[in-house]
Amino acid sequence: MSKPELSLVNELARSPSHDLNLEEVKHHTIQRSLLRSILIVVTCTTAMMVNTSNSSSVSISLPTIEKDLDMDEEQLQWVESAYSLSSACLLLFFGRLADLYGRKKGFMFGTLCIVAFSLGCGFAQSGLTLAVLRAFQGVGAAATIPSALGILAHSFPPSRARSIAFATFAAGAPVGGSFGTVMGGVLAEFSSTHWRSVFYMTAGISALAGVAGMIAFDSDVPSTDFVDWIGASLITVSLVLIVFVLGQGELASQGWKTPYIIVLLIIGIIMVSLFLLWERHLEQVQDDPSRAPSAWTPPPLMRPSIWIRAKGQMAVILVIAFLDWSAFMTWFFWVQLYYQNYMLLTPMQTMVRLIPAPIVGCLCNIFVAMVVAKLPLVVFAVSGTLLTASAGILFALIDPSATYWAFGFPSTVLVVFGADFVYASGTLFIAQNALPHEQSVVGALFQTMTQLGVAFGLTISTIVFNSVVKKKSADLGVTVNSAGTNAPQSAQLAGYKSAQWTSASFALMAALLAALFLRSVGIVGNNKSVKHVVDSDSHQTRTDSLSDNTKIPATSASGDIII
Repeated sequence: MSKPELSLVNELARSPSHDLNLEEVKHHTIQRSLLRSILIVVTCTTAMMVNTSNSSSVSISLPTIEKDLDMDEEQLQWVESAYSLSSACLLLFFGRLADLYGRKKGFMFGTLCIVAFSLGCGFAQSGLTLAVLRAFQGVGAAATIPSALGILAHSFPPSRARSIAFATFAAGAPVGGSFGTVMGGVLAEFSSTHWRSVFYMTAGISALAGVAGMIAFDSDVPSTDFVDWIGASLITVSLVLIVFVLGQGELASQGWKTPYIIVLLIIGIIMVSLFLLWERHLEQVQDDPSRAPSAWTPPPLMRPSIWIRAKGQMAVILVIAFLDWSAFMTWFFWVQLYYQNYMLLTPMQTMVRLIPAPIVGCLCNIFVAMVVAKLPLVVFAVSGTLLTASAGILFALIDPSATYWAFGFPSTVLVVFGADFVYASGTLFIAQNALPHEQSVVGALFQTMTQLGVAFGLTISTIVFNSVVKKKSADLGVTVNSAGTNAPQSAQLAGYKSAQWTSASFALMAALLAALFLRSVGIVGNNKSVKHVVDSDSHQTRTDSLSDNTKIPATSASGDIII
């Protein structure tokens, strides 16, 4: 038996959550109506749509917000990034809390935060107030998304229904991003309250999702495990520092050479290292039968062995998600700026050009739901990332004088394939390789990687854009001011194209990783998963398999290994 597999056996045998696993199995056997099952999927998918539309709808409204609140560039940047900053940094923490104290409670808390602080954003009278409230919005998303993933995994045991549920949930990401762009453009231009209507819309949709969740979700079964507060503090602070540096590096007085940027980045990396060492220590304590867990040695927030499950393919799919989201959101960010700042289109005209994205996104996820039980994971990962790379390449080669149908339309159609294919098949894969009491935390890990991918992608592409614009302008004898407003149009166009080449490179790296390391994964949309079967007479729990690559023996309710 390999070391990761033995670790999983010990996790089932020794964790106080073992009793919780038995309860969760019983919940899987609850007969719920088709209508209630559909409502669970719709509610979780709506939460994902709200999460991504919260970024895209505000992004397309930024020019209007800037004029209305008389904001400078740095404040405007924080209106966009504060949400992603708080969300990305708290996902793991809230994912663990959801697994311990209840996913329904986590979902409802997150929804309440989004409703309350979205309304606050709608009434904000200054840029600083708006940025702070956006950060609190992100706290709500950090609680809602991992809870929703855990609820889906708990509510749908491995079956075709689970494949459909996860594919639908995955559609919420790209469709939500596109929906936010469309509605943000319409509301910012035509509603009486302009950009404020975007936040009122978010509050209303989240409120409906909260009511639906109260009705549809199963009751929580809390755990008696302790919370890893040390690990939660280390990872939260380290991610805050790293994401802050990624967002602020280009805006600092001396750019990436600014002393506080360098210092904060080093501290963030050190704290991540300390977090991994601490989590490894806690995992070893959990796997040592002679040591009893206590408040000082709780179950780890994230077992480091998660990354090497399925022969390391878990780490590969997480890195692919990171790179794919870097490509996807980088494409959207620079396309919006190209249409509005270079082509001088209105938000409404920009929105119309992006309409194909949500339509194709819905069709992609219908396709995934239909065939995910028939095709191996590598097909989805490679084809999706290659198509997203094609979208970046098309925009990198764009001719502004050509018709929209030559470059813009096919690029908009292709860009969503990677996000849809990778998210749907990727979340199925990680759910298949996670134990029942860690479903929310592995979902949070996947979501954290996508959020970090967004920050990373925008940072790198911004560096590339600025450097190309400055170089091209210098070649033309123009010194670019700090805001870049006096850059010649040819220099701006070269910058937009270079940013899209950067987007394409992220997706191509993801495709290469998938082709090299995911060929042996097989089909993830089938019934092979962690199977816990309760024998009503012996009260034994049998764990059959984690995946095609990971077999572990059965354990009894007392924690003994059954040979």
